[in-house]
Amino acid sequence: MAICKELEFKKGTNIQSIGHTCRTIYFVKKGVVRIFYYKDAIDITESFEFENAFVARAESLFTGKPSQKAIGAIEDTTMIAIDSNKLFRLFDSHSDLERLFRKIIEASYVSTVNRIESLQFNTAEERYKTLLKASPNVLKRIPLKFIASYLGITQVSLSRIRASK
Repeated sequence: MAICKELEFKKGTNIQSIGHTCRTIYFVKKGVVRIFYYKDAIDITESFEFENAFVARAESLFTGKPSQKAIGAIEDTTMIAIDSNKLFRLFDSHSDLERLFRKIIEASYVSTVNRIESLQFNTAEERYKTLLKASPNVLKRIPLKFIASYLGITQVSLSRIRASK
């Protein structure tokens, strides 16, 4: 607990901004956040993270370079912030903690690969169905513009997919 603190973020707040170097690992206690970036001035959602998920910009956390992505609160959100440097020092004396963290990172990596493959090989409708199966409450908690962005389609295309059900 000495390396953690509970933080609250209002809906619409950036938790970590683009250009920020990630030095904190977050645990979502309550609420929903998204990881996003801009490409050609278009807001692109990379992922949604709900309760009981860990959130960090891994590419920044492990390289020490500023991230091109941000973390934002979609709902009023309560998170546990863990200082990454202090956590990494704990790994030296607690191999079980290090192993747990490795397992969390492995699961995150597999999820990322699955997401990339989904964008490469699945239709928008298949991606939509997969999202609903994985997160049944997503339509109640996430604005449609973010869902469309996550699926890699326009809001108009998302409306067509939803209307065909």
